[in-house]
Amino acid sequence: MDVTVRRAAATDWKALAAIDAIAAAGDAARAEAIRRCCEQGLVLTAEDASQRLVGYVTVEYTFFDQGFVTMLMVDANARRQGIGRRLLHAAKTTCTTPKLFTSTNVSNLPMQQLLQRTGWSATGLLHGLDESDPELFYLCDF
Repeated sequence: MDVTVRRAAATDWKALAAIDAIAAAGDAARAEAIRRCCEQGLVLTAEDASQRLVGYVTVEYTFFDQGFVTMLMVDANARRQGIGRRLLHAAKTTCTTPKLFTSTNVSNLPMQQLLQRTGWSATGLLHGLDESDPELFYLCDF
């Protein structure tokens, strides 16, 4: 799929929340996080040829003062077309710190596969965030 990656405008948050599976399912805190990150300029979006938003990635800098991909979402109808890969690459190239991390649940096999295919290295495992579903942490290999 031909996509363009750009910095999200503050007004993009509603469209991004609509394609975010968690926010679209009614999670108001997730929608609020998307709004806040858009307003703070922390979000990169992927647009298709018709300028429809098909994905986004958020990079925050509160994880030990390093970059951290806190959210990555691709519209369910646009998955497996390289959009997640493009968004992770954009996060890497725009990261303003020497290191870029992310994490995902052990149960999230598609995200683990994407991270492995794009050169991220597993760095640790944390128990206790989500009951019975540990969090895997990854470091981007610049």
